Amino acid sequence: MIQLFRKFFSSKFGIAITLGFLALIAFAFASMDISSTGVFGGVSGGDRVAVVGKERIDAAELSTAATNALDQARQTDPTITMQAFIARGGLEEVLRQLIDRTAIAEFARRHGMRAGDRLVDSELLQIPAFRGPDGNFDQNAFRAALAQRGLSESAVRNDLAMGLLARQLLTPISFSPVVPRSVAERYASLLRERREGSIVFLPATSFAPQGAPTEAQLQAFYNENRDRYIRPERRVIRYATFGPDAVGAPPAPTAAQISERFQRDRAQYAASERRRFTQLVVPTQDAAEAIVAEVRGGKSLDVAAREKGLATTSVGPVTQDELARSASAAAAQAAFSAQQGAIAQPARGGLGWYVLRVDEVDRQPARTLQQVRDEIAAALAVEQRQAALDDLTARIDEEIESGRSLSEVAQELDITVAVTRPATADGRIYGTNETVAPVLASVLPVAFDMDEGEPQLAVVAPGESYVIFDVSNITPSATAPLAEIREDVTADWRRDTGANAARAAADRILDRVTKGSTLAAAVAAENKGLPTPQTLNLNREQLAQQGRVPAELALFFSMARGTVKKLEAPGDAGWHVVRLDSIDAPQIAGNDPIVASTMRELGQASGTEYVDQFVKAAQREVGVERNDAAIRAIAAQLTGQQN
Repeated sequence: MIQLFRKFFSSKFGIAITLGFLALIAFAFASMDISSTGVFGGVSGGDRVAVVGKERIDAAELSTAATNALDQARQTDPTITMQAFIARGGLEEVLRQLIDRTAIAEFARRHGMRAGDRLVDSELLQIPAFRGPDGNFDQNAFRAALAQRGLSESAVRNDLAMGLLARQLLTPISFSPVVPRSVAERYASLLRERREGSIVFLPATSFAPQGAPTEAQLQAFYNENRDRYIRPERRVIRYATFGPDAVGAPPAPTAAQISERFQRDRAQYAASERRRFTQLVVPTQDAAEAIVAEVRGGKSLDVAAREKGLATTSVGPVTQDELARSASAAAAQAAFSAQQGAIAQPARGGLGWYVLRVDEVDRQPARTLQQVRDEIAAALAVEQRQAALDDLTARIDEEIESGRSLSEVAQELDITVAVTRPATADGRIYGTNETVAPVLASVLPVAFDMDEGEPQLAVVAPGESYVIFDVSNITPSATAPLAEIREDVTADWRRDTGANAARAAADRILDRVTKGSTLAAAVAAENKGLPTPQTLNLNREQLAQQGRVPAELALFFSMARGTVKKLEAPGDAGWHVVRLDSIDAPQIAGNDPIVASTMRELGQASGTEYVDQFVKAAQREVGVERNDAAIRAIAAQLTGQQN
């Protein structure tokens, strides 16, 4: 429950740095499919976006970190673009965490802490991207992974060293401190406190203008809010599918081929016998013979085993050779000599003495070539068709590599090329709720990483379905032109204007209440047909049961008694006005279980706060200087605004 307090005051990006750092190595190797970034023109790798102590954070490092952060963001939101990522503060967050981890490393070095080469080596051994086929660290895999991601060995080792220094410093600080019981009792009483008051919502629609904006008003609003209208990248995908039908019916297997396969698999067609058993294993021969005597005297094997605290198991169907491998040759010989329903003579095996009851005998006579001819012919036909399909796909792949187009390959195969409407990276047809054909679901990530006119061949279902595809009409992510979204911008302008008017109304209502009016009377004075205030009577435990706490209720539980405050609703929907009339905070008994749980949760929260404060103090000691011009240049280049 103590997390409720933290949610009230959490920042836009959540709790600040804990033990993890948004470091270069974390970005570069968090997943196996991260692509490398190129060298950016305009801002060279030597330019500094920040200086932390004596260490600098170069433009290239920030670019790489931001690009890889975007790759990670796309794991949950495939349509997010660099423009949207930066507009939401992503670049600033990446830079902040790069500064944090560099400051911690600088602080550690100043105070005599080190992360030696052997310690860094031990970290390298744990990174999956650097392991070879045998699961161990592989120098060639290490170098290939670095080359693929455009990283140098020194940069990776330096980054790992920074992470190790941070771990040495922050782990002791983050250990949950013990919070005094008196503090926990105070917070626990807050969890039980009850508050009464009222709240009213002033919807923006009640204040929104009815007429259309002027051209100047609309253009000004659009210019101020361009980031709202960033469209995701769209691509038209052309594709054609084919399967075994593309190779036609292969020639029937010849008599020689059938005979050769029969000779190869003679053991498969030989006479066979498979049996099912109920098995009991005991430690000595005397115990085994005693149980066999009981069973032959009329007692069931299961009952005889239970009376001795043992349990039987089911075995089979197995051949004699298979039973010999799991038990012993002697046990298998005895088991396959007994009649169905009988108990075999006990025999020694790997686990002890085996007592086996024959439950079922399945004897299959040998089959002749004539008897299995059709079966073999069918199997050979399937194999030949698959081989022909494999040859076809290999040839198509070679033709694509040599420059043949999708249309040419489709014409050769006599298959139809389908074309999607502009689609986004999450598989949706842009501007609709429709999705692309299911056959494209597995190739979308590749399709959104291809150049135009470069077809690819992909397997949809091995041996059953294949797809050849390429992309055309790539529309980069960009802010939509005003002419194309005029109606949407006009609606947003009305809502935004209405929200501003609602804010002014909230200020007037606050003023009236401050001067002695009731909240209901202050709202009615607006003459807008607004909803009447809603009465609130809640304690914090009831609030916590709601799961996600609405912002207006969070405000209600953070206000002082007798105050009235306003709060903006998300999405320019309007404004809330909240009044708190009374607070009842009951006394909590010292032995109340809620006190102990509050102490634990406060200890954990305090550990995080200590880390946050320590990082800030380390930054003050080592000194941090930002190069805002270089940061803006990086943002411009990442969004394609500079050549």
